[in-house]
Amino acid sequence: MSDVRGVWWDDEPCWEANVTSYPSLTRALAETLVDVLWFIEGSEDEQIDPDDAVKVLEGVAHRVTSLSDAQRHELAMLVGEMAAAETDPSRRQFLKQFPEGFGLVDDAP
Repeated sequence: MSDVRGVWWDDEPCWEANVTSYPSLTRALAETLVDVLWFIEGSEDEQIDPDDAVKVLEGVAHRVTSLSDAQRHELAMLVGEMAAAETDPSRRQFLKQFPEGFGLVDDAP
């Protein structure tokens, strides 16, 4: 495992992450998607235009709702695994709310 350094936004690191091997491409892409959405949601207005941030978040939610039931279930399971392993309380909360917030689960009980 090696550290990734040098992901920068306006001369400031926007995140630091450890590079690991993933059991699947789906897992790697799910974690990347969540990282990007977490960054966008937590960004200040000076970092990302709020209207653009909303467009991206809504666009992802729309795309996710167009996945098949099996694909949405798979992504929800992956996000659930990520939430269970997360040590940052605020990120864990984001992950727990992700399935409902991004249309992975039906609103109906």
